[in-house]
Amino acid sequence: MTTLYTSDHEWLRIEGDVATIGITDYAQSQLGDVVFVELPKVGRSLKKAEAAAVVESVKAASDVYAPITGDVVEVNEALAAEPALVNSDAGGKAWFFKLKIADKSELGGLMDEAAYAAHTA
Repeated sequence: MTTLYTSDHEWLRIEGDVATIGITDYAQSQLGDVVFVELPKVGRSLKKAEAAAVVESVKAASDVYAPITGDVVEVNEALAAEPALVNSDAGGKAWFFKLKIADKSELGGLMDEAAYAAHTA
């Protein structure tokens, strides 16, 4: 399993041809208390950099972008019921959606953990 990051503060966990996507701890700390999450529909085809989900906090609403091209194969229904999971476990239980990867070459433009840490320093 590989974890990669975007400059927009999304993380991707790659397992085979599926990427699980969420927002980083840094992103949730900038947002503050998350009060609502809107997820994409299963079966939706997303293009790289397309707005895929929305996360709303007491401070602001922010889009979550598809870091790569693919089809949504699963969404995290737990976030609809308990959006505060994003604050308590952004890098774990609070994943947003899973994509079937359309083009693995798109992964080459993403950051590893060290590069992301430097990006947010």
